[in-house]
Amino acid sequence: MDKIWLSSPHMGGAEQRYVQEAFETNWVAPLGPNVNGFEKDLETYIKEGTWVACLSSGTSALHLALILSGVSNGDEVLCQSMTFSASANPITYQGAKPVFIDSELDTWNMCPIALEEAIKSSIKKGRKPKAIIVVHLYGMPAKMDEIIGISKKYEITLIEDAAEALGSEFRGQKCGTFGDFGILSFNGNKIITTSGGGALVCRSEEKKQKAIFLATQARDNAVHYQHSEIGYNYRMSNITAGIGRGQMEVLDKHIGYRRLNNEFYQNLFEKIEGITVFKEPNKDYFSNHWLSAIVIDESKVGFSREDLRLCLLEDSIESRPLWKPMHLQPVFRECDYYGESVAENLFKNGLCLPSGSNLSDNDRHRIKKSINKLLK
Repeated sequence: MDKIWLSSPHMGGAEQRYVQEAFETNWVAPLGPNVNGFEKDLETYIKEGTWVACLSSGTSALHLALILSGVSNGDEVLCQSMTFSASANPITYQGAKPVFIDSELDTWNMCPIALEEAIKSSIKKGRKPKAIIVVHLYGMPAKMDEIIGISKKYEITLIEDAAEALGSEFRGQKCGTFGDFGILSFNGNKIITTSGGGALVCRSEEKKQKAIFLATQARDNAVHYQHSEIGYNYRMSNITAGIGRGQMEVLDKHIGYRRLNNEFYQNLFEKIEGITVFKEPNKDYFSNHWLSAIVIDESKVGFSREDLRLCLLEDSIESRPLWKPMHLQPVFRECDYYGESVAENLFKNGLCLPSGSNLSDNDRHRIKKSINKLLK
C-alpha cells in the first residue's frame, strides 16, 4: 500500500509559473520580485499593521527576533516547553539561557500561571527575563490575552512562534501579529511550503529593514564590501519565494481541508470514552489544525498511544507522538522549568494523526479501518 504521511507537501498548481518566471528573468539570487511579492502577499493576508521579511527558515527568523530584542550572552529567555527544538535552539545561539514553561490543558500552549511564576522568581534573583517565546502548538492559538497582559505588566518582549499557525486566529486576529515579533515557517510539512523557508513578522518597517540587513551579511551601504556588524546568510531565495507565492493562492483551501480532517477524527472518536481529540476550547479560537492530535487514556480504552502508533504503522500509515517537552530533552537538562506535569503527560499519551491537506477519502477510509482494529 502507498504510505499515508503525517503531513506531506501539497502543491496547488501555480507554483511552477512563478518559479519559471524567475528562471526566465534570471532572478535566481536571494532577492527579486518573488521575494518582494511573497512578503507583500503575507502582509496582506495577516494584516494588523505588519511588515514581513522572508528568510531561509523559521529558525533563522526566531534567531533574528532574539537579536532585535537585544538578547545576549547570559540573558534569560522564557520558552514554552512543549514545542519543537527550533523554538529553543536560537536562544543558545545568543549565549542566553532558556527557561522552560509548562502547558495548560485548554490549548496545550504556555501556561500563563507558570509563566508569571517564572518571571517573579527570576526578578527575585535579580535577573529579569529578556524575552518570552510563546508557541501556537499544532495551529492552536495560545491564551494570548493573559500572555500579552503578563508581557506588558513586566515589560518583557513577546516573540510569537506561529510556525505551525499560519491562518489561525484568536478573536478574529491572525496568529503571528500579537507579539513584538512573529515567526512563520514554510518547511516541507507546514500548511504551505516553499520546500524550506520562513518569515519574520515585525511591528515596524524599520525592524523589517534591520532584519533584512542582518540576514544579508550586514553589509554596510558602501561601494566596497564593508561590515560594521556581524551578519548572517538568512535571506530567502527568489526561487523558493516563487513556490510560496503559488502556495498563498491555495492557503485558505488547505486550511479548510485540514479542518475537515479534524472533524473526521472528532466524528471517529465521538463515542469512544478515553480518547480526546484536540480542538478549540471555545469560539474565540480558530485553529488551522495543521496537525490533528488525540490524547489516549489507556485505563479506559485498553491500549496506549504507542499501541495505536504501531497499529497504524503496520498499515503503512504514519503517526507521531506529540512533541517531547524541551525540559525533558538531554541537551536542556540543566535548564530551569516552571509548572507541573501537563506537557509531560500530553507527550506520554498524545498522538498526532495524518493531517495533510491532500488526504483523500480513500486515505481516511484506510485510517478509520486501521484504528477500528484496536477499537474493536
